[in-house]
Amino acid sequence: MTALFALATSLLWGLADFGGGLLTRRTPALTVVVVSQSIAVVVLSALVVATGGWSEAGPQLWFAVAAGLVGPVAMLAFYKALALGPMGVVSPLGSIGVAVPVGVGLMLGERPGLLQFVGILVAVAGVCLAGGPQFRGAPVQRQAIALTLLAAFGFGAVMALIAEASTTLTGLFLALFVQRVTNVAAGGLALFVSVRRGGPALPADGFPWRTLPALAFVGLADVAANGTYSIAAQHGPVTVAAVLASLYPVVTAVAARGVLRERLRAVQAAGAGLALVGTVLLASG
Repeated sequence: MTALFALATSLLWGLADFGGGLLTRRTPALTVVVVSQSIAVVVLSALVVATGGWSEAGPQLWFAVAAGLVGPVAMLAFYKALALGPMGVVSPLGSIGVAVPVGVGLMLGERPGLLQFVGILVAVAGVCLAGGPQFRGAPVQRQAIALTLLAAFGFGAVMALIAEASTTLTGLFLALFVQRVTNVAAGGLALFVSVRRGGPALPADGFPWRTLPALAFVGLADVAANGTYSIAAQHGPVTVAAVLASLYPVVTAVAARGVLRERLRAVQAAGAGLALVGTVLLASG
């Protein structure tokens, strides 16, 4: 069950990242975040009411609030790093955030078997290579490296925090709702500040109503990914769940290949293959 839900997480996150990347080509990133997460809040509020999730309120929801605050910061740092440095460097560096939940699992006493340990190493190497690291080219700004590491830590922290925010399915709906409300509040404040400083909130031709279904998909897929990861982490070793869930860059690369006809470089194809091998080792261990 852990492997199944963790792989579902990587699929959902990969597709959400791909969709969000396409949307931000025409719409400011902050607007994409706020609108997509607002749609998720509406859907989650209905789920919380329908399942009686309010009865699960407790101190553990502070983990969801923390995840909601860390998430937008990590995303903005990641976007800024992409603007400053080569994507081929930023993308694989961003994937090292998996070290946070894996480290938490080890601190809590988890000890993966030899086969799983090898699978973790192979899968993480595959994810890094799937990002297409650039071994040549212009030097990368230190600020880009710092922002990428900040984003990686933030992404990993969100994975660790959301896994601690609930212990039941109804509690998970409530935790995700609280996380998304916090996301919208933090993102909305950042958007307000950006607009006050002269940044655009919308494309030149106004709000892109035609992209509303895509915005909804991005927001709901991201929520679903957080949910499936939480279930995976609760039903098995966090070390395994975190690594399998971090395969989403491979999904994004494959989606870009299938939809945008982007070519995978040899190093990316090798990384995808290694990630698949690591997945099999983890699941079989």
